[in-house]
Amino acid sequence: MKRTIHPLTRRGFLKGSAAVGAAIGTVHLLSGCTNTNKQTNSDPVVVDQQSGNDVLESYEYDETDYTPTSSYTLSLGSVLRPGEGTWVPCITAGAKASPMVTASAFNIDNGNQQVVVPAPITHGSNYEIFDARCSDDAYAWVELNLISHDWKLYGQSFSDGKLTGSPSTLWEADSNWDPPALAVSRSKVIWQVQPATSGNQSRSSSNCYLWKTGDSQAQNVVESQGRFGCAPTISDGVVTLVPRVNNDKGAFYGIVAYSLGDDLNTQIDQLVLPQSVRPMSVTRIGDEFAFSIEASYEEGSLLSRMGTYIGHGNGPFIVINREPMAGVAGKDHSYIVKARTSYYVIDTDNQRYRVISAVNRALDFGEYPARVGHCDTFVTFSTVKDPSTGYPASVSVRTFHL
Repeated sequence: MKRTIHPLTRRGFLKGSAAVGAAIGTVHLLSGCTNTNKQTNSDPVVVDQQSGNDVLESYEYDETDYTPTSSYTLSLGSVLRPGEGTWVPCITAGAKASPMVTASAFNIDNGNQQVVVPAPITHGSNYEIFDARCSDDAYAWVELNLISHDWKLYGQSFSDGKLTGSPSTLWEADSNWDPPALAVSRSKVIWQVQPATSGNQSRSSSNCYLWKTGDSQAQNVVESQGRFGCAPTISDGVVTLVPRVNNDKGAFYGIVAYSLGDDLNTQIDQLVLPQSVRPMSVTRIGDEFAFSIEASYEEGSLLSRMGTYIGHGNGPFIVINREPMAGVAGKDHSYIVKARTSYYVIDTDNQRYRVISAVNRALDFGEYPARVGHCDTFVTFSTVKDPSTGYPASVSVRTFHL
């Protein structure tokens, strides 16, 4: 996989210093540490409909209101991304035409929104901030050239809403490679580099990398012979990836849980989906996988049908028979599943569910979670219309204590 590192010029140094306060370092790849050979692959889970328990048909509906712990209003154009801590990443519309986008962080405890990267730090024109993720200890963001579709991934230490230390260039690539899907937990950043479907590298393998703040090297931790099934997630110290598996038998995706504590050297669990079935989102909550399938496949078994599933091994599986809209969040045996106009809050111990309704005047633009996987506080945001004009006016953020 080609990776070109450009020398740091004085102009680039000044631009980077103005944005993040320090010169940009380059992270090198530590060779020989991919975990491909350590992965244990199992047989596909092909089970019939009797292995699923449909929540909306068999669980009791609890009409009790789910009251927000707190509510905040942000400026129009703010988009929260999934995060694990007090600070969650936020992409914000720029105040002027350039930069178009700034990378921010939002504090769920007090409602403070802090600009973290006010402008792109990449040397050259046409770059804009494309995506960002953070924990309470690390911040990572992607800058994309809107003309050439070249991109760069940066990472930096983060504390109390501000970057600390110096930024590091974690990866860069041209348009033959998709901008990376990434996740951040504690001081570690993981990201997937995979070929674009229409580029001249479309038959190349994909890789997942890991970097820790302060390190000068990143690790190639997992390889997939083909594109990963969906973006990575990190939940309570567990990384869930969806590489291609059993390649000698056909097109199979494996939902695989790894330990973040030992840099993905330990495989915790694996669930291989039926042939050709690719998930929209996956995570790990407690001992269960929570994953969504956004289309129905001809294979015919339970896990080849559209819906959200919670379980492991050969089941049984908890099933939410609705079109999935986002990843699952929750803790213990409570799960929050996004539906089109609301959230289902599912209590599997007591076999009942409640509903978190969307805020008023938000249905046209949707309400989306800023949490995925294990969490003590669920966070959701939505674009709200002005009641008098009907135009989008602000962004509402709500938190719910689990």
